Amino acid sequence: MFSIISLLFWLLVIPFCIGLIPVRFLSPDRRNPGLVILAGYFCMWAVFGIVTIPAVLWVQYHNFSVASDCFTVLSILCAAAGLLVWYRNAKAGNPGLLTGRSREKSPMVWAERIEWFIFFGLAGFQLYKAAVYASFDGDDAYYVVASLIAQQADVMYRILPLTGGSTGLDVRHALAVFPMWVAFIAVKSDIHATIVSHVVMPLVLIPLTYLMYYEIGRILFRTETDGADGEEKERAAGTGRKKTGDRKTAGNREKLPVFMILMCMFQIFGNVSIYTNETFFLTRTWQGKAVAGSLVIPAFLWLFLALYDRIGKERRSEAGLWLLLACVNVTAGICSSIAIFIVSILTAVTAFCLMIVERDFKVLVKIGAACIPNLIYMGIYVIMAYSYLLG
Repeated sequence: MFSIISLLFWLLVIPFCIGLIPVRFLSPDRRNPGLVILAGYFCMWAVFGIVTIPAVLWVQYHNFSVASDCFTVLSILCAAAGLLVWYRNAKAGNPGLLTGRSREKSPMVWAERIEWFIFFGLAGFQLYKAAVYASFDGDDAYYVVASLIAQQADVMYRILPLTGGSTGLDVRHALAVFPMWVAFIAVKSDIHATIVSHVVMPLVLIPLTYLMYYEIGRILFRTETDGADGEEKERAAGTGRKKTGDRKTAGNREKLPVFMILMCMFQIFGNVSIYTNETFFLTRTWQGKAVAGSLVIPAFLWLFLALYDRIGKERRSEAGLWLLLACVNVTAGICSSIAIFIVSILTAVTAFCLMIVERDFKVLVKIGAACIPNLIYMGIYVIMAYSYLLG
């Protein structure tokens, strides 16, 4: 019972409360409980990376306890701050942080209900297979054992998982501290790190990934009437004629579950090679590189869609999204050292294209500022690699 309560606290309550902070700075129509928990996880992982990486580099003995204690305090403080933001927002009578702006919605048609039922059935099937028929991969000999060593020996990347002997810092893995977060959850819940990796992590990371796809779909298939459609809906009120805005809204809303079903099917039948993202998503879910490919990179796509989303003829840009962009950059680093280079290139290309489309040089400045964590991370990596080469 203690283990279950602890898992719920660290994997649901804490990230949800932390997510209330960035969501406060988003427009009300974006807000929903799924986005709150997604934002909370990215902020929580960013805090974990900021705390843990220095401990790995500069604390030699019991560095896992040092990082865990600092992260515990900071995450609880951030969660308390999120609850305070929610309380003050509710007391001031502002739109809620959980459900966004209240708006009238047309009833869900049967076709849409059936589509959502199919999606939840496919997603549930994946969760069942991932948790009950756990897949074991050769990389577990390093990543899962690294989590187990942190749990049992209280050190991070000071013991070589493949042999059990003492070692210096591994340049390739030392900055990718996602296995240490798995170890942190294992310690807090008093569950073996292997069980946390193979059973608990899929039940957490797979739903998070589909929540991210849902947020992408909300932008691609907008479900609320805006601009000219909204004005036409108002003009049509009281005339008895069919409202174009309602027709557009219903049509787009029915596309969203179809999009989610297609994403499920891609994941299920994407195992055409051991190197595909779909294979990593379902068979190596707990590994940082799987999280980077399945969750972090789609998060970048969603953020850029949201940052330069247009309503009517006006573009809206929100502070909460820029905060999340910085947090996702840090998250990429803790997932995989190569991921930070990949997302930096992706960000640079996207920023250049957006600068041309927006005809605004300040786009590069804004996105560049959000990528400062990438520069710091890559600088540390280059220094470590150079020192390693010098012997």
